[in-house]
Order: sequence, then structure tokens, then C-alpha cells
Amino acid sequence: MKRTLIEHRMDSPDAFPLSENSFFVRLRVSKGERFDKVEVLYNDKYDFPKKQYHLKMIRKGGDATWDNYEAILPLQDRRLAYIFRLVRGGKKSFFSEEGLKDNYDFPQSYFSFFQYAFINDTDIVKIPSWAKKACFYEIFVDRFNRGDGSKDDSYVNMRWGGKVKTDSFAGGDIKGISDKLDYLTGLGINALYLTPIFLSKSNHKYDTIDYFRIDPEFGNSDDLKTLVSLAHGKGMHVVLDAVFNHCSSDCKEFQDVVKNGDKSPYYDWFIIHGTKVNMRKPNYEMFASCSYMPKINTSNPEAAAKLIEVGTHYIKDFGIDGWRLDVSDEVAHSFWRAFRLAVKNANPDCLLIGENWHDSYSYLEGDQFDSIMNYTLTKACLDYFAGERPSAATMAERCNHLLMRNKAPVNFMMLNLLDSHDTTRFLTSLHGNRSRFYAALAFLYFYQGMPCLYYGDEIPLEGGYDPDNRRCFPSRIPEDSFLGRIKGLTALRRMPLFQEGDISVEEENGMLKVKRSLGRNEMSLFINLTDGRKRPKTGERLLENGWKDGFLEPNGFVIAKGE
Repeated sequence: MKRTLIEHRMDSPDAFPLSENSFFVRLRVSKGERFDKVEVLYNDKYDFPKKQYHLKMIRKGGDATWDNYEAILPLQDRRLAYIFRLVRGGKKSFFSEEGLKDNYDFPQSYFSFFQYAFINDTDIVKIPSWAKKACFYEIFVDRFNRGDGSKDDSYVNMRWGGKVKTDSFAGGDIKGISDKLDYLTGLGINALYLTPIFLSKSNHKYDTIDYFRIDPEFGNSDDLKTLVSLAHGKGMHVVLDAVFNHCSSDCKEFQDVVKNGDKSPYYDWFIIHGTKVNMRKPNYEMFASCSYMPKINTSNPEAAAKLIEVGTHYIKDFGIDGWRLDVSDEVAHSFWRAFRLAVKNANPDCLLIGENWHDSYSYLEGDQFDSIMNYTLTKACLDYFAGERPSAATMAERCNHLLMRNKAPVNFMMLNLLDSHDTTRFLTSLHGNRSRFYAALAFLYFYQGMPCLYYGDEIPLEGGYDPDNRRCFPSRIPEDSFLGRIKGLTALRRMPLFQEGDISVEEENGMLKVKRSLGRNEMSLFINLTDGRKRPKTGERLLENGWKDGFLEPNGFVIAKGE
């Protein structure tokens, strides 16, 4: 074999500590390559030249390029050295930092073995205690529910349930969310993600004027404290949306710069090209091309300190359980490292979710975010469930590629979603095909990570791109809603298999097969998006749609025990 057909990277998703006494390793081999046996030889790096422990690696599915062999090493020492031994046709080869060779010089292995020099406690990715159990629900606050009938509603300019425009205000608020908690817990929801609630002129509130003031359209500090307290009493967690990449041009700091130019104490809080701000021909960095959203210079220590204060304030004084971090990939890495240290010191169980739409490994090494919104999985689901000729084999490869991107603990914390306030409603992308939507929901809840509904998915709501994807939650829930189906899926998530279990994704007889396993406990999801009936090999069926006479109809799925 050629060197290019085998790949292994140290201190990466291919090699990382799970704890002080267990270590994950993955060897990637060119897709389709087969071996009689693949082993990892390992020991304490100081003893390795004289003695090696042998552990057989298990072949796992891969993506379009690689197949994988994986193992978890039990350790007695935090200082690790290892190489790989491959056997095919009775011939042994060894793979180390020097590449693939027929023989290996063990006495001088300290020059070339792979090593993890020492497992420090902070090298181990920690998972907040509640994350593996989380079933999230995203709420666009203005459109979910109005609970405060006494507030000044002069800002409301649309009837509830009417046609939504970019500048529409419907009147939803924080108290309205509190009033709906029993409804949400009844669905099996145990984690809320709220779009921004801080003072702002817009209905979406992504242009913050004052981070320390709840927008009066949504309520006040007492309303937020009540929501968090009630949610915690029902076993729910609350995650707020932090917009730290940019703010409103009406915020006092930016307005001071508008008035005083480079003489302002806040001048370096922003990135301005010139000594004065030009609002008519913007000469400052901003979010997208929105001049009313100037970019915050998160490399500036004073600006960073203020935003970190925001992060810890709502954890300490309100008891929130985490932050969703808007446009997080445009913010300085140094800021996120400092932010994480501060909020984790305030609450080690706090969950940090970045809004990164692309490969984000550099943010997910345990020193910045816990996870991201998994929009790459969203796109894979769109292509598979809404595609004209969906390929289960391609979908399996894409899922495996995503699982290979990050360390295994991160995969349990990924926020998996079909749609959000930034996308077209998934049912609309499916042209209203409810059977495919149900199959997509089954996939979402079966997959590894934290499933997240966008408010109204359980109805299910339709809607095109912004602002149509932000319609009002209906005052009355239709009889043909998906409430019962969502309850069945969230019930699955309460099983240890879905909170701790391994995952494999593959194509089988044209169907997509996703298997979860924990010890001897196994469960499989089969999805049939072909034009014909399929007969999957199943055990006891737990949930299904489109099952008839032992066959799975087109657009149907089945979740069953065993293989």
C-alpha cells in the first residue's frame, strides 16, 4: 500500500482522551481497503520500547474517502505511546509517524511512535450533565405566545396569526413562554433556546441596544427570573441568545463614538476606518451589510470584559443554563477562550453553543464552545429528504463524515436541527410532504446529539424564508398535528441508549439505516425514500410510519429493537 492510503492525526478527532484512563484512537484507511486484522500497540511512552499492549481495532463505516478502524485504550498511565499493526494475507505492516513499513524498530521507537505526552485534566472534553438528555425547542419570542395582557402594546402592528412582514410585531413575550411550559413538557421538551430578549428596536432583537435590560416588549427582569425558576422546577433548562459579534448603532457606546470620533473612550470598541464615523457612507465594520449593526472589536480588552460581564451576569443573577452565541465564527478566538473560562467558573454545567455553519473543529477542542448549531447536518437532511433522487449511501457517507469531524464527546452535544429562524421551514422545503417530514423528525431524534425543534414544527408549521419562517404559533392546534408523534420520539430520548450509545450509519438495500448501540442493547432506524417497498430486517417495532404487511412503504420509516 501507499502511504497516502492510511491516515492518522495525533491530538485530533482521531486521537484524544476520553478520561484520565481511557483514550480513543481512529485509523483511517482508503475506502474499500480490507485487512485481516488491525491492532493498536500501546503503553506508557517510557515503557513502550520494551513492552506493548495489543488491542484489536473495530472496523467502522466511513465517508466517501475513508473507512475507519477504532478502539478505546484502557490506560494505567497518563503518558501514552502507540503505533498500529496491520495484517493482510499473513503479512504484517506497521504504521507510525514514519509511515507504513514492513518492520518496526521498537528499541528506538521513541523517535517515531505516536504519542499523547500527558493527559492533563483540561485536555478532556467535559459534557454538561444535562446535555445528553436535552430535547431542545427554539422560540422566536415575538411569535410564540402573548402572556402579558396589561403591557403597552402600541408597538404591535399585526393581528396574531396574520401575514408576517419584516417589520411586523405580534406581541409575544416571556410570560407567554412561562404560560406554555406545561404544553412543552408534555411534548417531552426539556431545554429552551430563546432568540434574543434584550433591548432592541427590531422584532428579532439581534441588534442589541442594552445587554443588561430586558426589552419591555418581552417583559422585565422579574419575568425572566420567573421563567427560569418555573422551567427549572419542571426539569427544564434555559439557554439565551448572545449577540456579541455586533450591536445596534443606537447603543450608547457606538453613539458616543458617533459624537466624539477617535476621542471617544469607546472608539476602539469598534473597527472604524478613519477618525470619525460616517453613517451615510459607513466606514466601519458591520454585520453583513447592515450599517445599523456595527461590529464589536472583541480583540479589545475593555469591550471583551464588558461582554464577558454580560455572560456571567445572567448565569449568576438569573440562573440561566447556557448561551447560544450568534455569528460566533466572526468573533476573536481569544474572546471565546476568556468567555468560556468566565462562564464555566460561574457555572461549570453551563452549555455554550456557537452559531457556526461550517466545519468548526478549531472552536470545539474544549477551550471555546461545547458545540455548534449543526447546520451541515441540516443541509444533508435537506438534500436527502427534499432531494429529487435521494441516495441513502450518500447520506450515510455525509453523516459519517460529520461524526468524524469532531471528538466523540462533542458529537453528543451538537445542536441538531431541521430548520430555524434563519432557514425555510423544513415542511415547506418538502413541498408539504408530511410523511417525509415525520421520517426526518425520526432521524433527528435518533441521531447522536441534541435534537432541536423550531417552534411550531410539532404542528407542523410551514413557511418560506425570512420573514415567512417566523409566523405566529397558532392559537388553536389542529387535530392532525404531530404532537403525539413528537411525544413518541422524545420518549425514546429518555432511554440510556440515546444518551450514551454509539452510532453507525449505512445504506442497506436502498434504505438509510442508523443504528444506536449500548452494550448488548441495540436499536435501528430504517428510512425508505425509494420508489418501491422494502423489507428491512427488524426486531420488535417501537415506532413506525408506512409499515404494511412486513414491508416499509416509500417515505416510511421504522424504529425497531436489535439489528
